[in-house]
Amino acid sequence: MLNFRFLRRPALNVEQALRKSHAFVQQGRPGDAEPLCRAILKSQPNHFDSLHLLGVIKLQQGNFDEAEGFFAEALRSSPNSADALANRGKALLGLNRPHDALECFEKVLAISPNSADACFNHAAVLQSLGRHDEAIAGYAQALVIQPQHIDSLSGLGHSLEAQDRIDDALAACESALAVRPDNPAVLNDRANALFKLGRHAEAMTDWERALAVDPRFVAALMSRGNALHMLGRSGDALAEYDKAIELLPDDPGAPYNRGVVLHALGRRDEAVAAYDWAIAIKPDHVQALHNRGILQSERNRHDEALASYEQLLAVDPDYPHVAGNVAFERAQLCLWDDRDRVMQRVEDGVRLGRPVSVPFTFLALSQKPEAQLACATSHVASRHPASRHPQWIGEIYKHGRIRVAYLSADFHEHALAFLIAGLLEQHDHERFETTGIVFGPDIRSPMRARIEASFDRFIDVRSKSDAEVAKVMRELEIDIAVDLMGFSGYSRAGIFACRPAPVQVNYLGYPGTMGADYMDYILADRFLIPEAQRIHYAEKVVYLPDTFQANDAKRRIADATPSRAAVGLPQEGFVFCSFNSIYKITPEMFTVWMRLLRQLPDSVLWLIGGNASMQANLRREAQYRDVAPTRLVFAPRLPYAEHLARFRLADLFLDTLPFNGGATASDSLWAGLPVLTCSGEAYAARMAGSLLHAIGLLELITHTLAEYESLALQLATDAPRLSVIRQRLARNRNTFPLFDTDRFRRNVEAAYVTMWEKSQRGEGPCSFAVPG
Repeated sequence: MLNFRFLRRPALNVEQALRKSHAFVQQGRPGDAEPLCRAILKSQPNHFDSLHLLGVIKLQQGNFDEAEGFFAEALRSSPNSADALANRGKALLGLNRPHDALECFEKVLAISPNSADACFNHAAVLQSLGRHDEAIAGYAQALVIQPQHIDSLSGLGHSLEAQDRIDDALAACESALAVRPDNPAVLNDRANALFKLGRHAEAMTDWERALAVDPRFVAALMSRGNALHMLGRSGDALAEYDKAIELLPDDPGAPYNRGVVLHALGRRDEAVAAYDWAIAIKPDHVQALHNRGILQSERNRHDEALASYEQLLAVDPDYPHVAGNVAFERAQLCLWDDRDRVMQRVEDGVRLGRPVSVPFTFLALSQKPEAQLACATSHVASRHPASRHPQWIGEIYKHGRIRVAYLSADFHEHALAFLIAGLLEQHDHERFETTGIVFGPDIRSPMRARIEASFDRFIDVRSKSDAEVAKVMRELEIDIAVDLMGFSGYSRAGIFACRPAPVQVNYLGYPGTMGADYMDYILADRFLIPEAQRIHYAEKVVYLPDTFQANDAKRRIADATPSRAAVGLPQEGFVFCSFNSIYKITPEMFTVWMRLLRQLPDSVLWLIGGNASMQANLRREAQYRDVAPTRLVFAPRLPYAEHLARFRLADLFLDTLPFNGGATASDSLWAGLPVLTCSGEAYAARMAGSLLHAIGLLELITHTLAEYESLALQLATDAPRLSVIRQRLARNRNTFPLFDTDRFRRNVEAAYVTMWEKSQRGEGPCSFAVPG
């Protein structure tokens, strides 16, 4: 009989096993290679080649975590292996650790300085980190070593395009195609460059060529879809994304892009579903989480918006603007627990120059004009830097009339339109040629028709890129371009970054500085921006003599005033009203209001309605401050004329700080309801004070919350005094400057003439005052 105790398994032939492993990997059989490598490691745990090959297998499988571990182990055995360092760098990129990857590729470059691949890999990481100047230098070095290095030519094109050097990017693509004429990736890159240069037909030809070479090339489908969307062919864009989904159903890119298009079309429910689809495939899809948050906020679903932003914050705490968005959505919901920590995170980020908040959101979070300037400046630097190829480069135009263009997405039933419609109608068309440039959602309404008719020329540019719009304006030889958006809503500061006009003005739609050196002027008044505060505005300040705010004396108030009972107010008792946006209410302001209600037992606070969560939160806060939650009354949204009519039911409008009412305060005064304000330092905190100056009610301007609270109580308990103020408001409405549309028109036109004359003389912008 055999004695099994003396049987031995044959010794492993390591070299033979390693050769077989490599052969299996080359044959696309990693499953057969892996057991052999692991067998080698059982006998030789530090075997470099086996560790490295296992890392390569895991890298090919997309298992970046395991791959990085194997490469790290391999490098302990052979620290100077350029291949292992390069592969570890690729795994680290897959793990979204670009700085660690960069360190690996720097070591590779030190070992192999004359390797085109090493130069390329190093440059590619620099490009992913936004360090495009360094990336361009790296790609150039690779091309010195190997002039026809296709990946470096392609990477060079990407970095040049990112720096808005589109002509140079196109030249890099041409060089790459000279090496490989039918490379679909490079054809796609050239198509993107051609499209940005406005050569749309040539771009479409390149995309067709790329897809003819590789019908399954999803990147080209996606790029062509994006281009079709920009051309206004949204249906065709969606069809391209559907093809991409069919080819790669597990890729989140196409569902995400569908969401972008559906969002732009106003098909919000479908857009949310598309973003949800992308997030289901890739839970850490940061762009989809961000866009879903924006969309849910637009739908007044602030709970869901906050959930999206908090999920994004957990995935990427440094994602641009997410900290500010979390703070803003909490403000929309009046969620004030942990507020100090949330606010501090935003304020610290702004102080350090990080893009932690969009500027409009920050207006509601900060009282300091210097901080608002810092926020706007960093936003412009990261999102809307001045173009390297400005449209206007110093030409002096000779026109019979001064050509003024107003740009907005809000030429419809919107607060801005209600304010500015009268000015646009009453312009002196013998001296001024006016152009309306509209973008954003296509919302048809009587106000849209009225505004469109007020212009000499009205252009819808929704389907054009920022550079294309700027080119149109340059071709029209616009003298003065007025941005009515700033950083609000569907703003397009990128148009102004292309410098389409000699004079560019920030006005009305955004209550603060844009922090951009390409915005020449901001229209204000001496109360809105005191002389001492001018240093906190990037623009030169133009002081109008009465008020900064345009007003339309044709605003109609519905004849019928509803009863108190009809709107949920008590029949008797004092009604404090604050129809400002809910996010403007701070816990400090709300505490003052609740003290007022406690001192006036029959009073109520009338607020604009929001979502159910906000109402529940505010009622809870009232209860916490010993005020019955039923004493908060929420008003639903109404058509504008009816909304104005219900102001008549209130006794006193309570303004907010640090973000005053602008259009809303004006509405209140127009409807005959006195506005009590507390003025701060920044533009947004001084708007209502400017209006009260212009209507002769300076006694309603306070400067501390204690003064504000005291005066509110005095007015609420002294009916004769408040009645006198209301009577004076009624008289002043027709005699003071605030609602004198034609007087304001003359002042603005005088400002435009001075700006134009300075430009004609070749002078740079400087602050000045329009004589009163």
